[in-house]
Amino acid sequence: MTITVSRDVFRLAEAFTISRGSRTEAQVLTVRVSRGKVMGWGECVPYARYDETLDTVTAEIGTLPAGISRMALQEALPAGAARNAMDCALWDLEAKAAGQRVWELAGLARPGPEITAYTLSLDTPENMEAAARKHAARPLLKIKLGTPDDMPRLEAVRRGAPDARIIVDANEGWSAEVYADLAPHLVRLGVALVEQPLPAGEDEALIGMERPVPVCADESCHDRASLPALKGKYDVVNIKLDKTGGLTEALALRDAALAEGYDVMVGCMVGSSLAMAPAVLLAQGALVTDLDGPLLLAEDREVPLKFDAEGVHPPVAALWG
Repeated sequence: MTITVSRDVFRLAEAFTISRGSRTEAQVLTVRVSRGKVMGWGECVPYARYDETLDTVTAEIGTLPAGISRMALQEALPAGAARNAMDCALWDLEAKAAGQRVWELAGLARPGPEITAYTLSLDTPENMEAAARKHAARPLLKIKLGTPDDMPRLEAVRRGAPDARIIVDANEGWSAEVYADLAPHLVRLGVALVEQPLPAGEDEALIGMERPVPVCADESCHDRASLPALKGKYDVVNIKLDKTGGLTEALALRDAALAEGYDVMVGCMVGSSLAMAPAVLLAQGALVTDLDGPLLLAEDREVPLKFDAEGVHPPVAALWG
């Protein structure tokens, strides 16, 4: 088996801004694993929040033996972007070699489309209201917030999209005091979920705090080892393949989280349809699906995922799995 890693850049349709900064392109790593004439591939998005770069993730993949199995991979690399791309590539390789789909190999039910959130990036209240109005017909909007003065933005988005279901992502940008002040207004404005209101290292403050809207762990939840520390703080966990280190651990985390009484959200970094494809299998029946990465791009893979009024559809075999 041979392993190759390449760098790909996808232009965004418009600048994407969260509380930690802005970007105008998605820089990803594409991993291809080949055995004979069969090739499987996967994509990851190295994330600076976790001290990952294109170079460090490429170097991690370079330490792997050429014939590594998917099960051996789980011990060879830690949870993160490098293991994600390899894990998804190996799933794709296994499916092609077996002449089956990944969902069949994993013992999953046949997947269908899932309604996905569409993200409005952090901006001025005026610009966020205009963006909300532009996308008001979408059934689920996700708002990027995370500043001490987010109330005008919340009000503006609700004015722009009075009927849409709304979730909020603070990206660790609030203090306990800011969150406590905003919480009643989240209810008043019909917000269905709030993601990671406090920094991951400071979320002890959530214990015993009133949570009138379900609170979702994102940066505080990576894999199954994260679950014990979430007790009493969160109601939902956001599972992302680049955090879990691939579909293998993501499926295990989903089952463990559900067994412990958490609801599940399936999210993504900003990447192409190849990165989202495995996550669509994971998102079946999730409380919230947030796999809008390709919708934010000005360009995508040659065979993209299908998005329509039913949501994001499972990948065709020509894309992945």
